[in-house]
Amino acid sequence: MAAPLFTLSLLLILCTLATATPPGLILTVVNNCPFTIWPAIQPNAGHPALERGGFALSTLTHRSFPAPSGHWARTGCSYAHGRFSCATGDCGGRLECDGHGGAAPATLAQFSLHHGHADFSSYGVSLVDGFNLPMTVTPHEGKGQCPVVGCRADLLSTCPHALQVRGPPHGAVVGCKSGCAAFGTDELCCRNHYNSPQTCRASSYSEFFKHACPATFTYAHDSPSLMHECSAPRELKVIFCH
Repeated sequence: MAAPLFTLSLLLILCTLATATPPGLILTVVNNCPFTIWPAIQPNAGHPALERGGFALSTLTHRSFPAPSGHWARTGCSYAHGRFSCATGDCGGRLECDGHGGAAPATLAQFSLHHGHADFSSYGVSLVDGFNLPMTVTPHEGKGQCPVVGCRADLLSTCPHALQVRGPPHGAVVGCKSGCAAFGTDELCCRNHYNSPQTCRASSYSEFFKHACPATFTYAHDSPSLMHECSAPRELKVIFCH
């Protein structure tokens, strides 16, 4: 049976769930940012969206629910002219993403739950699709290798000009794109000839993210060792703006 896999980002929208999650493992999303964020969840095909796929989370609050497989968080969301939209991580103008994915750039938390002989839950943080908020993942009451991982740095203030995403109302930097999103080349996107561990390489753009946050994935075939396996954790806590 395939293990459940999910992703979490500042938009907190991307969650994939391959199998039903056994009872007991809780995902807690914490918003330490000085503004509201809009987490979102995207399940694998054939599985219902948890928490209706997305919700608002006010500053200095948290929300707990049975662990899904992936999340990210949206920022700069508003209603205008009868439509809901977000500056980063938008999922087609929906508050409740209902299984739809979010737009890059967005910081992602990736999980593969309940696999192996010791009930492992694997987790990591990815900047492959860019960055919109600082994020860490902390397992609680697990056994074995259970480090805190993620990106605590605010990369919006140092994002290279070519990667910047600016939003209303005053053109502030709201996201930092990947090299792939900015330029779309096969080499930067690890497509076609470059879609293998042998030909997909780090670039100067992925190295910007890696230098600031070395324990994150920064390009498509980055080291698998960045995913950590923790045996039987009771809770996975995803913290934005730690």
